[in-house]
Amino acid sequence: MRLVFLGTPEFAVPSLERCLEAGHDIKGVFTQPDRPKGRGQALAFSPVKEAALRHGVPVFQPRRIREPDVVKQLAELDADVMVVVGYGQIIPQAVIDLPRFGIINVHASLLPKYRGAAPIQWTIARGEQVTGVTTMQIDAGLDTGDILLQQESAIGPEETAPELSRRLAALGAALLAETLRRAEEGTLEPRRQDPALATYAPILKKEDGLIEWTQPAAEVVNRCRGFLPWPGCYTTFRGQLLHIGKARAREGAMEAPPGALLPGKRELLVACGDGTLVELLEVQPEGRKVIPAQAFLNGYRPGHRELLGQ
Repeated sequence: MRLVFLGTPEFAVPSLERCLEAGHDIKGVFTQPDRPKGRGQALAFSPVKEAALRHGVPVFQPRRIREPDVVKQLAELDADVMVVVGYGQIIPQAVIDLPRFGIINVHASLLPKYRGAAPIQWTIARGEQVTGVTTMQIDAGLDTGDILLQQESAIGPEETAPELSRRLAALGAALLAETLRRAEEGTLEPRRQDPALATYAPILKKEDGLIEWTQPAAEVVNRCRGFLPWPGCYTTFRGQLLHIGKARAREGAMEAPPGALLPGKRELLVACGDGTLVELLEVQPEGRKVIPAQAFLNGYRPGHRELLGQ
C-alpha cells in the first residue's frame, strides 16, 4: 500500500522498519522538528528521522501538522493509509479524512485502559501485571477510536519502563504488520471502545517523581520502575535531592515513621506506609553519579531513623 508514516520516538522505529520490510510504498515520514540535546544543545534528529534517512525515505518535519500547507502536502502524497506511532501532535480531522483506509495508530496499552501520552510508565507505576499493544483507528478523540487488533503481554516483576518499552515496540510492530495486511484484505473487524472502562495515562510531570513515603513499599517501587528515565523518583536527604535508582520491596514490617532510614551493615532500608519496607539498591545524591547503597552507607553514614523527605 501507499503509506505515510508519522512518528518520532525510539518506540516507533520498529514499526517503521516493519512497514519497509513488508514492502509498503512509504511516500514520506513525518516527524517532529530537530530538538536541542545535551550540554552543547546541538540539534538532534529524532530516532524515526535517523531510521528513515538510513532507508532513503523522504522526511518531513512540519512545526504543526494542522497547518493548511501541510494538510495539502499530505493530500498530494495520496496515501492509502497513514500510520501514527508516538508522533507527538494531535492529528486534525482534515488529515484523518485523507487516506481511504484511515489512520492506524499503535498504542502501548490494552485500550481503553491507559489512554494518553505515557501508558507504559503509568501501567508500571500503578502496579499492573499485564499490558499489551493495540492498533486503533484514529478519530478526533484522545485514543478513543475503534480497536482493530490487540496483543497481551505480561509485565515482569522487576521490569522497568525502558525495558517494557523495547518489548512492546517489537510487539506493536508485528501487530501493525498484521493490521495492515488485514486492512488490505478487508478482513478487519473494528470494535468500539467501552468508555466506562477507560483509564488515563497523562503526560508525566517532574512532580510525579516525588516519593511519598506514606505509600506502601510496593507502590514506591512500582513508581521507581515506571518513571525511569524521567522524571525518575526522588526525595530529599539532609536538605538535598536524592534520586532513587533501583529499589525493591522487602518482606517484614517495621514500626517506624514513613521515610525513616534503617541502615544496616550491608543494606539500606526505608520505612514506608502500612509498616512496609523498601530496600534502596542504587541512589544518586544531588550533583553526583549513581552509586550503590553500600557506597552511600559508607560515605554518608545515615543515622538510624534519620528521615528522608524533610
